[in-house]
Amino acid sequence: MKNNNFYHSIGRRKSAVARVRVLEGNSQMIVNGKPIAEVYRGIILQKEYLKPLELTHTLGKYTATIKVEGGGSASQIDAIVHGLSRSLSKVSEDYKTILKSNGLLTRDPRVRERRKYGLAGAARAQKSSPKR
Repeated sequence: MKNNNFYHSIGRRKSAVARVRVLEGNSQMIVNGKPIAEVYRGIILQKEYLKPLELTHTLGKYTATIKVEGGGSASQIDAIVHGLSRSLSKVSEDYKTILKSNGLLTRDPRVRERRKYGLAGAARAQKSSPKR
């Protein structure tokens, strides 16, 4: 009873990368082999990762299997939302317009600023200079 009809896409945020497969069916979403509610606990995080499915009114129709790596939990959630949105946009053109108007198909370009050579430890920190 293996269903091979799925929509695959990749979502990114900072250094987190989520590989998402959206399948038809009404089961729990799986993240790295575990149920998503077990990995990302809390109502706020649950609202965040269900946002694309709620906007397109497909909450009971589709499920997803996700592999996510890198980054912290917040950027992983954003990468999952981006990947889910990209997969749902492949399902239907109507979903694409809804998700695009809500800004879920755009990758968030903000990343950590790199440390500059020759300066103190952080990105914008300066070496202290003696005054006298």
